[in-house]
Amino acid sequence: MKFTFTEKKLQASEDVRKYAERKLGKLDRFFKSEADASVTFSTERGRFIVEATLRSNGMIYRVSEMTGDMYASIDSAAATIERQIRKNKTRLAKKLRDGAFEREIREPAVASEEEDAEQEFDVIRTKRFSIKPMTTEEAILQMNLLDHEFFVFKNQEDEDRFAVVYKRKSGGYGLIESD
Repeated sequence: MKFTFTEKKLQASEDVRKYAERKLGKLDRFFKSEADASVTFSTERGRFIVEATLRSNGMIYRVSEMTGDMYASIDSAAATIERQIRKNKTRLAKKLRDGAFEREIREPAVASEEEDAEQEFDVIRTKRFSIKPMTTEEAILQMNLLDHEFFVFKNQEDEDRFAVVYKRKSGGYGLIESD
């Protein structure tokens, strides 16, 4: 597993980094190819925050944990991601199609910042990523893993047309399809 560490408002010791590598590195056994892990250490109001993002084969697992101890935050983040992986690996294998968890795709491009203001609209951040074909159920699963309100994907069930799934305020999910 390849690790990228970021620190905000604190200087993480080498011991903390090694501990995070050891705990999150154990999750590498769930992935067929090498996974990428981005770990951010920060502090806020005397509490330690660990944000971990694992990427492998187009699946993204993200968690943020806050406790009074950095090591406890790392433990909690590793346990939460492991639960997500176990829960959703089974769901993908059973409900969607065989091998959905293991298929190879291109990795998404890195997000870039854009500070140009156009008229009265300020574009604060631009993200570029490859959109992979998937089923509606898989897109909802990925949206929930990322804890986003919507998710853009190519709908495998509709000739790879672009589609968006979103969480409805009244509960449930919505689907927007392109022509």
